[in-house]
Amino acid sequence: MALQWMILTYLVAAEAVIAVLLTLPSPKLLKYRLVSLISLLLQPALFVVPFAGFQLLDIYWKMEHRLMCTGETCTAAERDRYEKSIYKAQRNVILCISACLLYWCVYRVCKFYKEIQSLEEVEKRYKDQ
Repeated sequence: MALQWMILTYLVAAEAVIAVLLTLPSPKLLKYRLVSLISLLLQPALFVVPFAGFQLLDIYWKMEHRLMCTGETCTAAERDRYEKSIYKAQRNVILCISACLLYWCVYRVCKFYKEIQSLEEVEKRYKDQ
């Protein structure tokens, strides 16, 4: 069960690195090449959104069907295990939301750079005329 969370963790880390690379100042040529490469990678990487959504639904289903351990009948070990599972579920929700949010941020930054590039080309054409 932990494999999907490791995959999602690595995806979030990769998206964070890509977001940092996109926002760091660099020469125009390098920036445009990087943006075009990342734009090509964005379409296949879109699978992270439904994957994270499915994981969120799985967490929700498990939360709805989890045995509650709040009464006097629970031992200390059972209560600790219950609290630990709650904390893990909260961490995984944050991970899923950050995966979707980082994907959206990378997509928007790439789109902004493409718009800037097209506007610069239009401006260059007007200057040449």
